[in-house]
Amino acid sequence: MKENLNILIKEKSEKGVLRLTMNNSDQKNPLSESMMSMLMDEIKAASSDQSIRVIVLAANGNVFSSGHDLKEITAARESEDKGKVYFANLFDYCSSLMQLIVNTSQPVIAEVEGVATAAGCQLVASCDLALASHESRFATPGVNLGLFCSTPMVALSRNVNKKNAMEMLLTGDFISAEKAKEIGLINNAVPKEDLTSEVDRLAEKIASKSTMTVATGKRAFYAQAEMDLSDAYEYTSKTMTDNLLKNDAKEGIDAFLEKRSPDWKDE
Repeated sequence: MKENLNILIKEKSEKGVLRLTMNNSDQKNPLSESMMSMLMDEIKAASSDQSIRVIVLAANGNVFSSGHDLKEITAARESEDKGKVYFANLFDYCSSLMQLIVNTSQPVIAEVEGVATAAGCQLVASCDLALASHESRFATPGVNLGLFCSTPMVALSRNVNKKNAMEMLLTGDFISAEKAKEIGLINNAVPKEDLTSEVDRLAEKIASKSTMTVATGKRAFYAQAEMDLSDAYEYTSKTMTDNLLKNDAKEGIDAFLEKRSPDWKDE
């Protein structure tokens, strides 16, 4: 099933993979108000759709996303408060989108072809997994415009170490896909012609698992990362106990012992 929502193309495979493709390449796929709104609506809808097991975020053109729409930002300066309320609402809304990606139960994979800058780089960093073509590049160049990439910094600094994050933030320089892989911003860099097939392969592998188990693991991963060591172990011990009481955990263990494929019920 393929549905063209103008600047966002929506496709759902028979294996439960939802592909959302940003389709505003003439404008470099900015995270405009309309683009963020459409992404939010589709991800929210997917979060309550049990048939969707994995979400892929992709883009048409040679720019994955250039970040916030600078034309919208400039136009907002004409208001009486010089754009203060608009700017606050814009960054709050963008932050809500990034948190929605983290908090939705399905794993979200970024498929990056081309350039991802500022909030576009933040979008990649917010996804659970990311694959990119060898030609792709990443940057947080706000410092070059007098506007530090403070909100992108949140996602970036939770993916890469402090020194690498600060170098990107303070210089605004582009890094290659290979460097992005080296520092942990993406999982892998692959030939351009193989990118979509590699993303599909990864998405379908994850989609073949129990959605209950995957959702449990994703939620626990991000929750424990914010805790100190003892709290993290206490929390995850309870998580594993509750997980073991689920039907799919019993089925998975039984299938392993009986040397057969599990029959997931996603519960």
